[in-house]
Amino acid sequence: MKIHLAPMEGVVNARMRKLLTSLGGIDRCVTEFVRVTSQLLPEKSFYRLCPELHNGGMTDTGVPVYVQLLGSEPQVMADNAARACELGAPGIDINFGCPAKCVNRHRGGSVLLDEADLIYDIVSAIRAACPGEIPVTAKIRLGYRDRLNFLNVVSAVDAARASELTVHARTRDDGYTPPAFWDQIAPARAQFAIPIIANGEVWSPEDYWRCREDSHCEDVMIGRGLLTRPDLALHIKHLQRQQAYTAKPWAEIFPLLLSLFEDSLISCAPRHVGGPSKQWLGYLRTYYPEAQQLFERVKRLKQPEDLQAAFNQHLPLAA
Repeated sequence: MKIHLAPMEGVVNARMRKLLTSLGGIDRCVTEFVRVTSQLLPEKSFYRLCPELHNGGMTDTGVPVYVQLLGSEPQVMADNAARACELGAPGIDINFGCPAKCVNRHRGGSVLLDEADLIYDIVSAIRAACPGEIPVTAKIRLGYRDRLNFLNVVSAVDAARASELTVHARTRDDGYTPPAFWDQIAPARAQFAIPIIANGEVWSPEDYWRCREDSHCEDVMIGRGLLTRPDLALHIKHLQRQQAYTAKPWAEIFPLLLSLFEDSLISCAPRHVGGPSKQWLGYLRTYYPEAQQLFERVKRLKQPEDLQAAFNQHLPLAA
């Protein structure tokens, strides 16, 4: 059983991947998408979204980070996939799941789920362009407007020789509104040989087991659930091995948040320093009461020195 960290645009960047994988339990990460349009991108485009390429494509704790591509032109996608492999990407992931209107308007992400033949061409071209030992994976939703084309899309990805397929168990029109329809993945799991990873609405170990039962998938991809409970993957792994586990208290999670804030002091413009920490607190507060208290203290603060004072005042409370 493997647990993958979902590639959440604007949230799960290299800093967040480093922090979350440091706790253990996560088997793979995927970058935010590299937008491919009509040309071969320069190396800096890949290093910007995947600085782990300087470290063999791994996080500091040795978790592989696949480079995610988004686009609709098969040959250009293939050329950029080949470049990512040359730079050391341990795997290539193709985004057919992004629901953002601005992306879909430019023929990217989930809008392609109505074009199974094009999906086949993209996956096939990328597979042919990458060394055989480099996995090529894809991520889709159940459909764009509806689920009628779902099995055709899975068939296309399978026939194009992708290594794995992640299915977000909602259509584009479903967005991120609960529930996730895990049971809709099961027919594809039964019909096709390609390994399938279930994604959507896994917030707890109990959700994982329900997802596994409904989808018939052992492997899952988790995004918001891991931002809310950073040790969720570790918790699930322990229970899967029938090992006792005590969820990490706030005192062990707060240092990760503090590390993110301190990194932002160095890497962000002053007016943006608080953004990443507030964003993560927005997730953490739904599980940790202490995070809610800190969020209320910092949510209106803008100056770096005021934010730092608030974090420093919270430090003894978290100890």
